[in-house]
Amino acid sequence: MSDNRSHLEEKYTWDLGTIFASDNDWEQEVQALNAALDQAKSDAGHLLDSSSQLLRITQTQLALSRRIETVYVYAHMKNDQDTTVAKYQEYQSKAAALYARFGEVYSFYEPEIMALDEETLSDFEAQEAGLKPYRHYFERLLKNKKHVLTPHEEELLAGAQEIFNAPEDTFGILDNADMSFPTIVDDQGQEVEITHGNFIKLMESKDRKVRQAAFEALYQTYEQFQHTYAKTLQSNVKVHNFQARVHHYDSARQAAMSANFIPEAVYDTLLASVHKHLPLLHRYLKLRQEVLGLSELKMYDIYTPLSEVDLAVSYDEALAKTEKILEVFGPDYAKRVHRAFTERWIDVHVNKGKRSGAYSGGAYDTNAFMLLNWQDTLDSMYTLIHETGHSMHSTFTRETQPYVYGDYSIFLAEIASTTNENILTEALLKEVTDDKERFAILNHYLDGFRGTVFRQTQFAEFELAIHQADQAGQVLTSDYLNNLYATLNEKYYGLPKAENHYIQYEWARIPHFYYNYYVYQYATGFAAASYLAHKIVHGQPEDIERYLDYLKAGNSDFPLAVIAKAGVDMTDTTYLDEAFAVFEKRLTELEALVAKGVLH
Repeated sequence: MSDNRSHLEEKYTWDLGTIFASDNDWEQEVQALNAALDQAKSDAGHLLDSSSQLLRITQTQLALSRRIETVYVYAHMKNDQDTTVAKYQEYQSKAAALYARFGEVYSFYEPEIMALDEETLSDFEAQEAGLKPYRHYFERLLKNKKHVLTPHEEELLAGAQEIFNAPEDTFGILDNADMSFPTIVDDQGQEVEITHGNFIKLMESKDRKVRQAAFEALYQTYEQFQHTYAKTLQSNVKVHNFQARVHHYDSARQAAMSANFIPEAVYDTLLASVHKHLPLLHRYLKLRQEVLGLSELKMYDIYTPLSEVDLAVSYDEALAKTEKILEVFGPDYAKRVHRAFTERWIDVHVNKGKRSGAYSGGAYDTNAFMLLNWQDTLDSMYTLIHETGHSMHSTFTRETQPYVYGDYSIFLAEIASTTNENILTEALLKEVTDDKERFAILNHYLDGFRGTVFRQTQFAEFELAIHQADQAGQVLTSDYLNNLYATLNEKYYGLPKAENHYIQYEWARIPHFYYNYYVYQYATGFAAASYLAHKIVHGQPEDIERYLDYLKAGNSDFPLAVIAKAGVDMTDTTYLDEAFAVFEKRLTELEALVAKGVLH
């Protein structure tokens, strides 16, 4: 087990004392917020009494939201650093309850604002100049006005939320708690039980027998439960289609995307472009087959790394290298990266009770903290530069925008982080001299692209197909889902479905199919990032300026207008074509290294 937190060097831990100097200060703020929420209750029913009331209530709501955000961030980060401390478990519960209470108190706000028409808003702005900065905020709320039902109807639907969440909740319990998988023999000759946590590691095994055994054991288990999984997924799709229909949308996709102000053309452009470039994926898989020395490639051969090189890197080395690489963005960006790396924004090492994974967090009034669980690997360095991208995005947005626009849409979030990853790849390829290391870096990039752009688009296509099928009256039986998924998988990977029988059950284990049109954003984000990184490294100084304008924009405009500031039109195929051009260039280079015999 890793060390207790008390044994860690302070410089490798984040400094949450910059949020609240003491736990006592946090508790006093929670009390003060509860009192303020008591007072705010009386504002219900009075939002549009006058221009001054609209301004006062809007400002009060945003100010309370801003304070609660800070309270919540402190509690959840204290809990994340060591989840065994009961005090901070309780803090996190109190903070979550405060958010819920805030939601209840201000549940009047959105229904009341829907009574606002353009003429009244213009009159109010003429009477009260203080309303002008909130014009875009009101515009966002009113954009989907025709899809908001009466307060009573919305209240009924809100009350049924727990029922609507049941399919996803059932999937979660079945998949994480009730499912158990068989035991196989691993590379070391040890018996090991397959889990969600070790499955990919087993699929990366150099021993093909281990990969095949893990693959077949996992999917044979899903095969046994396919009818139950089909029912949970079908019910979930029905919930999405029902909610879209009652809110007067043409489809669940239109409802999900309009919530983020993204036109459906972005989705269709992605599918069409990926279809056009599928021969590149088939070419990469052909190369994979050649490198692995196989007479035929199977789905369980997709994940094993082609390189034997282990590029070890310590945290302090990664920090110095990342700081140097990110100087490409200019002095403003570099100065903020230096602050993050030297002023204890990062919680670095694994310790007993620390939550797994990595994230960039924080609130409008705090540093953009990062949680890592560092290992001395190239992957950890990619994670560091990825989370730094999120943190710089947050920092520039919060410094530039008022609180009302001080966040950014999920659609844009992954672009800043993945652009950094792509810039790291560019830098590593520029400096590497050893062919074997170059091969490892190219392989890492191509696998990342395959897993994010091609695979997530395959998921997005499946998700669209099942929602449309249900809308057309098709029953989503396991037979229907298996056949649909196997056909799509054959189209994407070019591997015959008859010879890859078990992949037809993969849909059953993907939690993202319960997220309501979320996965396409991984693919658009990665492609945009690949395009932008290439422009930043090889383009003009104004490309960097435009990119920084995107980082600073926050929610001050609609998402597509914000990313257009960086020079990307996401309704057009150009950014995707450019991303695929980078993929092809690196694939060609990998093919040349193989032909050169670099692996022998």
